[in-house]
Amino acid sequence: MPAESGSACEQTLRLRDGRRLGFAEFGRPDGQPCLYFHGHPGSRLEAEVAHEPAASAGVRVIALDRPGYGLSDFEPARTILGWSRDVEAVADLFGLGRFVVVGASGGGPYALACGYGLEGRVTRVGLISSIAPYQATGVTKGMRWQNRVGFQLGGRFPPLAQLIMRSMAGQLHRDPERTVDAIVAAMSPADAEIARRPAIRDLLRTDLTEAFRQGSRGAARDVVLLGAPWGFGLDEIAPPVFLWQGRLDVLAPPAMGRHLATVIPDCTPTFYPDEGHLLAFEHMPEIIRTLAAPN
Repeated sequence: MPAESGSACEQTLRLRDGRRLGFAEFGRPDGQPCLYFHGHPGSRLEAEVAHEPAASAGVRVIALDRPGYGLSDFEPARTILGWSRDVEAVADLFGLGRFVVVGASGGGPYALACGYGLEGRVTRVGLISSIAPYQATGVTKGMRWQNRVGFQLGGRFPPLAQLIMRSMAGQLHRDPERTVDAIVAAMSPADAEIARRPAIRDLLRTDLTEAFRQGSRGAARDVVLLGAPWGFGLDEIAPPVFLWQGRLDVLAPPAMGRHLATVIPDCTPTFYPDEGHLLAFEHMPEIIRTLAAPN
């Protein structure tokens, strides 16, 4: 085990360039490997939602903190495509040959980057409520305007991204409960119903708090990267991609899912008519089963 510290949820490993990367493990320790990439903002703790379904399906989930989030050292020059090199290093340290990747929301582009950059090792890519490139025509239709403007402008003006995320971090520090309320209020009514469950609300609060453990730099860098061109073509992704999107989602609207499903060569989409952004809390068992199925 290449861990340097802590419990199953408080571990780090050391990359070749000396940076620490935080990770947590869920599911079955000796199971089929699946690397999980959290949303924006988020952390490795988000993957707790996959623990029981993964254990039942014989899957080992390794959830990683991106640089600047949680336990991972900040890297000012990181890129979305560069994440695939970090993931390759993690896979080598764990002794993984071939593996599945899955990204939720803002983690979706990072999963796609691994499908593009690690074609020989990534067997399947999962996208849960994933965003699409903001430059594509029509993809922001149905999106909450604050998110649309924040990412489109933040991708062009890094100081604005820093200001937005610094403000969120400050609000979270002062009043975490009120901040969670505000985030949930920005989602669909279907999401609000899910977020009212005490265990889910606790996970959302814990995950957000951990996201800003080191401050707001990691989240601000994500705004810049997610809002700008990603550095690779969706039409160049070779592994099979499975996509799950809610038709009521106002953070990653169905227009984004339709674009991804149309442009990615081998993409199997599932659209839920009555779900929003938090569909993973309802559908993680089937997501895990699909990703773990034989090729």
